[in-house]
Amino acid sequence: MKSSNLAPIKVGLLGIGTVGGGVFKVLNRNQEEILRRGGRGIEITMVADLDTARAQALVGPHVQVVSDARAVISNPEIDIVVELIGGYGIARQLVMQAIDAGKHVVTANKALLAVHGTEIFAAAHRKGVMVAFEAAVAGGIPIIKALREGLTANRIDWIAGIINGTTNFILSEMRDKGLDFDVVLKEAQRLGYAEADPTFDIEGVDAAHKATLMASIAFGIPVQFDKAYVEGITQLDAQDIKYAEQLGYRIKLLGIAKRAAGGIELRVHPSLIPGKRLIANVEGAMNAVMVQGDAVGTTLYYGKGAGSEPTASAVIADLVDITRLHTADAAQRVPHLAFQPDAMSDAPVLPISEVVTSYYLRLKVADEAGVLARVTGLLANAGISIDAVLQREADEVGGEGATQTDLIILTHECVEARMNAAMAQIQALPSVLAPITRIRKEELA
Repeated sequence: MKSSNLAPIKVGLLGIGTVGGGVFKVLNRNQEEILRRGGRGIEITMVADLDTARAQALVGPHVQVVSDARAVISNPEIDIVVELIGGYGIARQLVMQAIDAGKHVVTANKALLAVHGTEIFAAAHRKGVMVAFEAAVAGGIPIIKALREGLTANRIDWIAGIINGTTNFILSEMRDKGLDFDVVLKEAQRLGYAEADPTFDIEGVDAAHKATLMASIAFGIPVQFDKAYVEGITQLDAQDIKYAEQLGYRIKLLGIAKRAAGGIELRVHPSLIPGKRLIANVEGAMNAVMVQGDAVGTTLYYGKGAGSEPTASAVIADLVDITRLHTADAAQRVPHLAFQPDAMSDAPVLPISEVVTSYYLRLKVADEAGVLARVTGLLANAGISIDAVLQREADEVGGEGATQTDLIILTHECVEARMNAAMAQIQALPSVLAPITRIRKEELA
């Protein structure tokens, strides 16, 4: 093999946990392939980790291990800093210091970029350095690369993704085994799919961080996590998953970014998806992202969204990109958010009340004549048309002699504010006996 005459590019790793360990391992294992692709060697020469003994045992005697990340940033020999600490706090300070020191940065930290990305990318632009973050969204799936470069000829219409493996595992188990959310969550924690504190996953926050980044790249808008609508899966009931199935749908937690008449929709919530769509059949802890472009049509990206080596795969791809472009004029590089910084759009992110979608409604109603007519009458008065109705026999729901039943309604599209008003009127009916369950429905056609 013809080797490069250039000295290897030197990398400093901040944090060598699950992902950092994977990066070190894969980089060493595939060194020859990476050199052939990048045209220059890539070496991790310095690691910062609070547990220095464990880190040193992992990387061996030839890599310098320190407990203070600032020592890595201030080392003039380090060209690229890889931030794998996570969170918004110290990670933000370190990334800003690395940029200020003229280092390129690779990060897997979606929370940091979704909240502070505008400030970070602006600082990097001023300094002429790159901040690469393929590993921040969907683990090993190269979705950032696809959106930023592969689909650059397209006007992107919408993105819909299963971008949190923990919630997808929980929903898959609820569907397969008919179990309730709490039971499956405990199992997910036992198997290591869910953290001891799973709030960010189950409340949809993690998926919203990722959807925020994808929306910025797809539509050229600033990173605006605070404008995203976020709803998790904690309120989902096993019976809704069963009813959805009977109607030909699966329920998934989707991250959605969509171009609309008045601006951009940016939302994360459980959604009914037709069972025949490929994305509806993504099971377990896997991730998948659908992208609709005007020229290419619909494309689908599928793979492992987390884990040591899948995430390492994305981190190393970023290292190779930076290695190739290290000496290039900053103006020739792909912009951080795909669009030139002075050409970003000021299209607003729409509040959820202005979003247009269709709905699944489950009502617990008294088993008496005229209930369906009253409910559908109120929907008709609000200008909401019905797609399908599923009425359970009372004894199917509550056993023989039951006096209440479930009424399931699928609607056609309407603006959410109108649905909210109609639901308030329906909820006030004496024959509606419990809070209405409402789940949004996406055809993804």
